[in-house]
Amino acid sequence: MATARVNGLRVGYEVIGEGRPWVLTPGGRDGRDTPGLRELAVALAEHGNRVLVWDRPNTGESDVCFDGDSESAMQADVLAGLLERLDMAPAVIAGGSGGSRVSLLTAARHRDAAAGLALWWISGGVFGLLSVGLHYCAGSVQAAWRGGMEAVAALPEWAEVIARNPANRQRFLDQDPRRFIATMERWLAVHCPSDEMLVPGLPNADARALDVPALVFRSGASDIHHRRETSEQVARTLPDARLAEPPWGDGEWHERQAARTSGEAPGLFVRWPLLAPALQKWAEDVLPPHEA
Repeated sequence: MATARVNGLRVGYEVIGEGRPWVLTPGGRDGRDTPGLRELAVALAEHGNRVLVWDRPNTGESDVCFDGDSESAMQADVLAGLLERLDMAPAVIAGGSGGSRVSLLTAARHRDAAAGLALWWISGGVFGLLSVGLHYCAGSVQAAWRGGMEAVAALPEWAEVIARNPANRQRFLDQDPRRFIATMERWLAVHCPSDEMLVPGLPNADARALDVPALVFRSGASDIHHRRETSEQVARTLPDARLAEPPWGDGEWHERQAARTSGEAPGLFVRWPLLAPALQKWAEDVLPPHEA
């Protein structure tokens, strides 16, 4: 797999296919190897697209980084730099859950990087946002408070980024615990629900000014973390957005939770390849023909 230096960080990535540039970003702290992501990239590449899958900082084999107003904003800035480095800007920037947030922030903070946006599983609602913030920050705050950075580096949630990129362990140990806690609390605070923010870190006013074509897949009513009304609000707020039904229906969330409970969960994103036809048709409808 290839790596690039962006904003002083080592970033892992893979490019699949040739044609219109796309980039796919998963959610959580999942890397580019999560089941379903590469399969969606391959499906899009078969339609004549050049598709980037990547490990955000703090995921996969990329370096960890604790700068920025939020983790998603830091990752958005790195994505814009990576697209420029690979000569893939402007690209169709697509992602689900945390990846949808990174995609939105990339387009808002770096308008020249985005030819279009495709979003699904957008986190929202009081419970959804607060649980996301606590899930990704609380354990590290508690560990740093009680045991310093050695305790943080020993957390299971950081095991993969250290295993995939052993130098990351020293990057953890080089952090001042008090500054690290302040960073985690700043990143956590961004997830506090606010009527002024469309998604964490993106003010409504900035979203209304984002004129990039967008395809928003409606979340299912059963998904408490990615609320139906959040997807509908995003589609209403973005000035050039189309709201679409996802191919998996509302049972997707129940099936994922049942699979997790039984220990048979194949990954959050195994159905992502089903999105390819709708994504391709939308791109052909709203975007100008790609010139090589």
